[in-house]
Amino acid sequence: MEQLEKEAMLSERRYEGSFTSTLKTLLVFSALMITLPIGLYFSSKSYVFEGTLGMSNRDSYFYAAIVAVVAVHLVLALFVYFAWNEGSRQWREGKQD
Repeated sequence: MEQLEKEAMLSERRYEGSFTSTLKTLLVFSALMITLPIGLYFSSKSYVFEGTLGMSNRDSYFYAAIVAVVAVHLVLALFVYFAWNEGSRQWREGKQD
């Protein structure tokens, strides 16, 4: 009977650990999704396209938007990669029981 209780507690801890890990991953990528494209948009517009390359204000808006869209796609791709690997890792751990 004690063995069953120990296994149940171990399973519950593993579930809590996987839940917190998943939530942490989601929060990190949500923060990246908000801050990275906005930061890259304004910094590339001001420093790269207008400052270094000397583009007009209208052209710098266009190219900075492209940089922000590429950043969004990179964050999404990284999130899918991490979520896929985390899910397969949890599946392997569960299968070993």
